[in-house]
Amino acid sequence: MTVVNTADRVHKLRELMKSPEYNVAAFVIPSEDAHQSEYVAPCDNRRAYISGFTGSAGLAIVTTDVAALWTDGRYFLQASQQLGSHWTLMKSGLPEVPTWQEYLVKNLPAGSRIGIDPLVFTGTDAAKLGTDLAAVGSSLVPLNVNLVDLAWGAERPSRPANKLLTLTTKTTGRSHLDKIQQLRKDLEKRGVVGFVVSALDEIAWLFNLRGSDVHCNPVFMSYAIVTQDEVRLYLQDKSVTPDVREHLGETVAIKNYENLYDDLRALAPGLKASNKKFLVGSRTNLALALALGQENVIETRSPVTDAKAIKNEVEMEGIRQCHLRECAALINYYSWLEDQLAQGAQVDEVDGADQLQKFREQQRDYVGLSFDTISSTGPNGAIIHYKPEKPTASIINPDQIYLCDAGAQYMDGTTDCTRTLHFRTPSAHEKRCYTRVLQGHIAIDQAVFPDGTTGYLLDVLARKALWSDGLDYRHGTGHGVGAFLNVHEGPHGCGTRIGFNDVPLAPGMTLTNEPGYYEDGAFGIRIENIMLVRKQNTLHNFGDRGYYGFEHVTFVPMATNLIEKSLLSQSEIDWINNYHKECLDKVSPFLAPGSLGLKWLQREAVSL
Repeated sequence: MTVVNTADRVHKLRELMKSPEYNVAAFVIPSEDAHQSEYVAPCDNRRAYISGFTGSAGLAIVTTDVAALWTDGRYFLQASQQLGSHWTLMKSGLPEVPTWQEYLVKNLPAGSRIGIDPLVFTGTDAAKLGTDLAAVGSSLVPLNVNLVDLAWGAERPSRPANKLLTLTTKTTGRSHLDKIQQLRKDLEKRGVVGFVVSALDEIAWLFNLRGSDVHCNPVFMSYAIVTQDEVRLYLQDKSVTPDVREHLGETVAIKNYENLYDDLRALAPGLKASNKKFLVGSRTNLALALALGQENVIETRSPVTDAKAIKNEVEMEGIRQCHLRECAALINYYSWLEDQLAQGAQVDEVDGADQLQKFREQQRDYVGLSFDTISSTGPNGAIIHYKPEKPTASIINPDQIYLCDAGAQYMDGTTDCTRTLHFRTPSAHEKRCYTRVLQGHIAIDQAVFPDGTTGYLLDVLARKALWSDGLDYRHGTGHGVGAFLNVHEGPHGCGTRIGFNDVPLAPGMTLTNEPGYYEDGAFGIRIENIMLVRKQNTLHNFGDRGYYGFEHVTFVPMATNLIEKSLLSQSEIDWINNYHKECLDKVSPFLAPGSLGLKWLQREAVSL
């Protein structure tokens, strides 16, 4: 990670802010695009452009004399290494660090005009912030252009418009017409006449289409409007092929991506006159709500994201199968890396990630990465979302802990697996820390819980063993994963954020299990599997609620040389032994006889 000097970019932005045309005392730059995506296309990477910080989460505020960036605990170390001296790092969640909203209200003079781009700001956030600013005489000012785009100028990349891929029910389990019909029934129950779908992964899921407009995310630039009478899908012309038109059929009208907001404005008078409402997701941008007329919309969590989170049997089987192939690729990679290091070869972190890519390319139905591989040796492992790049990538040191967090897109599913390895002799401290993380991982995997339980309530299980040693980690314990879709998927999750208490875990949901521990300047440890939420047969059924548990679908052995057996209970030892037997039984058929990978699996997947 190296510092990116963005002083000239910030200066250009401030000149625009001061101009009579805009006249704002501050400009807010979130990470998201107009679809509130976590990962965005290069043309929408405004926060990274203006700040130099490339992590996936964060928000920047530029005033006439201060440039500040807020990010969470996953990125404290990375941001400190990438931000120039003209930036102030605000570590979200730490004591005495104000939220970015509090900063705007309390640190700017009363009467300040705060500029935002309504395309990348949610209506919910704007309403709350506008109220708070009004209390001190300041105002929120939606601008008709993004000032960072103006500062970026001709160098700003163009919007991607790649060809689309159509999926059949063989991999999706349901037709797009069936999904649309389900959505219409939901809208009817809610008493609304239509719904604007703006999240890219929701649209990809709803219409059984995939794209490649966003790196590692099989989505495409689009919007959709669904009413009882019609379905409009707004696409870029270059993305539409005859196959796409045939797939969608006459039920779906294909419109131009650029025309959505004009069409919404045309709908607004009729909605107002009839006193009918449109539904929009709570993560929908402000500009969309303004175009429809804020009095004409109801904001709530998207019904599509709820439906998408519950995988059907076809999707779940696809997830199981693609993980077997993915685990074979990972095992081939780890065995190759161990062999290279044993021979004294110099392998840097990027070389390692590239070799993993080659092993994946040998697997059936491989499409691409689901996120950039986190291949990190020693101290770099403490950078939670580290991305190695040449020429700054470190040589993988066999005397240090190696952390690899990797995921892929397959036609039948999306993967995400982290393993922490040591190729020689770990220290007693490293073994103790690894074992505490492993105990948390096992506790989540073994959890049985009643219907209505959220990931917020389960999170403590992952941290209990770490807490007993006074250790912890600053990221969530689990997130949903798409079915050949985004690797991070809501609305559920597992972690300490109170939002994870909103949505109970339910059968068919996917959830990662990834506790960790990180020592700055020393090492990082994380152990991650993907699990499916399944019904659990329990001895009793108190309250007739039904009880659930997890089925893990990731099968890569744990690092036995990093385990301090004396810390484990017999139940935990049994779990490891049973898990290793599963790894052998399930993945061995996907490895070539006599190969390094098979030999490594047979050696590593042993009983304690």
